[in-house]
Amino acid sequence: MDGVLIDSEPIHHLAYIQHFKELEIEVDDALYNSFVGGSTKNIYGRIKDNFGLSHSVEDLVNRKRTLFSKVFDQDVSLKLMDGVLELIKELHQNGIQLIVASSSSYTNINMIFDKFGLNPYFSAKVSGEDFPESKPNPAIFNKAVELSGHNKEECIIIEDSTNGIKAANAAGVFVIGFKAIDSVQNYETAEMVISSYDELSYEIIAKINS
Repeated sequence: MDGVLIDSEPIHHLAYIQHFKELEIEVDDALYNSFVGGSTKNIYGRIKDNFGLSHSVEDLVNRKRTLFSKVFDQDVSLKLMDGVLELIKELHQNGIQLIVASSSSYTNINMIFDKFGLNPYFSAKVSGEDFPESKPNPAIFNKAVELSGHNKEECIIIEDSTNGIKAANAAGVFVIGFKAIDSVQNYETAEMVISSYDELSYEIIAKINS
């Protein structure tokens, strides 16, 4: 979802930065970039270990989610990625099943889906909070494939992060890398890389699995 359906990474980043200031810790860019695609629970597990924090992971996660909600409510510029809603509608109209598999919590997923009216187009939602390990572990994508009722060879994953692409590779599912202009993520193991949703259509996606 984050970075694929919606450009919410700046909001997550701001919430994290605010929280890091409260915790009086300095997370450098290299460490922060390694978090992309991971669940909030696992990210704070790493932060707790790295900085020797006394807080529980649950308390850390809850505080970050509170900060995220405040930023989310205040940010009037938040929007879906250009062209993604048109693609979603086209795929849905042509009988392509859509499932969101996001490292975000169900609370955040539902906030985004409710705000932008995405619920009618998706048959299921899977959150990283359901799994002990986050991407690059493939568990979240294995669950999405299971919920789809299809073989993994009939599925396609769209991912924007190194961890997400590695998870898709480990799940054995064809992965399309969505590369933002300023992205520092690695897309080398994606079967296909796009930088705009103008590069995708029902016809193109249908051919991938034909």
